[in-house]
Amino acid sequence: MTQHGACTKRDASDHPCFYGSAKARWGRIHLPVAPECNIQCNFCNRLYDCANESRPGVTQGILEQDDVIPYLRMLFRRRSDISVVGIAGPGDPMCDPERTLEVLRAVHSAYPGLLLCLSTNGMNLFEYVDDLADAGVTHVTVTINAVDPLIGKQIYDWVTVNNNVYRGNEAAMLLLSRQTEAIVRLKERDIMIKVNTVVIPGINTDHIQAIAQEVAVLSADIMNCIPMIPVEDTPFVHLGAPTDELMSRVRDFASLHMPQMYHCRRCRADAIGLLYADEPSQCLTEARNEIR
Repeated sequence: MTQHGACTKRDASDHPCFYGSAKARWGRIHLPVAPECNIQCNFCNRLYDCANESRPGVTQGILEQDDVIPYLRMLFRRRSDISVVGIAGPGDPMCDPERTLEVLRAVHSAYPGLLLCLSTNGMNLFEYVDDLADAGVTHVTVTINAVDPLIGKQIYDWVTVNNNVYRGNEAAMLLLSRQTEAIVRLKERDIMIKVNTVVIPGINTDHIQAIAQEVAVLSADIMNCIPMIPVEDTPFVHLGAPTDELMSRVRDFASLHMPQMYHCRRCRADAIGLLYADEPSQCLTEARNEIR
């Protein structure tokens, strides 16, 4: 892809995660520039160097800020199907907002036609919505796994705000209030919102419809119900993955309130390409070697 081609203006509907109609034509690049997280979920164990595992929170390494534009330039020399550049981990992009904003501004300056997105838990989002919009962000995914603190406190071991650690009911209430405030502000800035919800057997499976109802009131655009992947060395590994039948039932109920995403691939934090045809995970390592 030429520099000129990369700058061609993309329409919001060219985002393959928000629009199923785009998934066969347009791909995405995830920049793994966010190593830290401000929440510990009981299903999450972020393994950075894992070439054979495809799930959120996994990447072959962290991409340094100074390498982002050379990395994209290298990828665009061989790809003409990228419509969106995003940050989806391996931690939370807004845990270090200044780092994330610097990367987004640099990408937007170099490739102003591309869509920009990020995926976040929403804990540290509200204060930076205007900055994100001004940096060119068009799409934001907020992961909301509970709208009832009694359920939320089972999912989150702890959350942090301004170096203060919260647990239990207080943590769940704080997270939900900050997520809600952020979504309201995102819509005021005309940013498209996808809500991701991890479906956790025995924990929130009967609660998904309530989440859909709540985020519909907040005017979110689409909802993505994601089956939990049991990960070793996490408190929820024993729960197992939800069955296909359970996922179908959950999505059916949620769809009464929110449009559903049915084509999610639970992408790695260093994903490249079409949703159903990712480049090999060693691409990041090869690219970093070439840049150096």
